[in-house]
Amino acid sequence: MTIAAGLPVATRRSSDLSKHSAEVFAEAEDHPVTVTRRDGEALVLMSQREAEGRARLLNFAAQLITVTLDDRGSLAARMSKAFPWMLALSPADRESCAQDLVDAARASFSTGQPHLAIAELTSWEETATAVAAGLSSGGAALEWLDDDETVERP
Repeated sequence: MTIAAGLPVATRRSSDLSKHSAEVFAEAEDHPVTVTRRDGEALVLMSQREAEGRARLLNFAAQLITVTLDDRGSLAARMSKAFPWMLALSPADRESCAQDLVDAARASFSTGQPHLAIAELTSWEETATAVAAGLSSGGAALEWLDDDETVERP
């Protein structure tokens, strides 16, 4: 995965890591930091969150590739095999979900931002879980909040 244009690219010498470790670690929490070494290959320092996000995105990409290699059925039907939770959604929502996931994956890979696809995947999976639990947009128990409603800090 390449780093998208416009994102901070930090390169530090290995001596910076020993002399200014707190500063380098703080920087690595925001974005990956390349640590160059005279005696070996450069290393990349990143947060656990960043590493896990990249791993989840690669796993998601592997699932999407598997789906695209199968040419039987619609995209939504094929994706429902890879993501069985999609079966809790209505057929129309499965179609929307499938297209949204593909679009989010394309955006993630083109920008180097794993959270775009992972957030979309998580959002649809949680929606399917809620539908399976009996919540639906036609239910009287749902109360939608306005976006501009301010909530006080507890």
